[in-house]
Amino acid sequence: MPRRYDPERRQRIIDAAMRVVGEKGIAGLSHRSAAAEADVPLGSTTYHFKTLDELMVAALRQANEGFAKVVAARGGLEDPQTDLAAELAGWMGEWLAGDRTAVELEYELYLAALRRPALRPVAAECTEGLAEVLSRRTDPVTARALVALIDGICLQALLTGAPYDEAYAREVLGRVVAGAGPGGAGE
Repeated sequence: MPRRYDPERRQRIIDAAMRVVGEKGIAGLSHRSAAAEADVPLGSTTYHFKTLDELMVAALRQANEGFAKVVAARGGLEDPQTDLAAELAGWMGEWLAGDRTAVELEYELYLAALRRPALRPVAAECTEGLAEVLSRRTDPVTARALVALIDGICLQALLTGAPYDEAYAREVLGRVVAGAGPGGAGE
């Protein structure tokens, strides 16, 4: 029987893996569960992703696009007159107000890097990419501190179920920006 041409199969498997993690968590993801969700033969998942870590890397890369899309859509960093703390607080508010399951999925995959070393470079790409964007407006140390604070605020909102408090976020982000050392945002 000739092999069916299916150029979208790899992407469907990644999308299926993300749905599985969204429904069952990381522990529920396997080649078998992704294949079943994508409605493809098990061999297709192992053909495109030799290991489960490879599949998780692809899913994390795709998940990381969520916050990046919010950042790109809002812009705001190009104008040096824009209040950086307010802009960042707005980014988080927009991201957390969107599909909460997608945000949870992104963090679940991101935190899976704690136990799965293959995911660490992708998790690092996400934080380094955001720090690089923020470095256009502040020094690199402050940019990294802002990324850590953004992650902390988002994780607290997700873990506690509390509504996102944009005024609080703006205040604490503003304190970090205001405390930037020589060459920082306030200089």
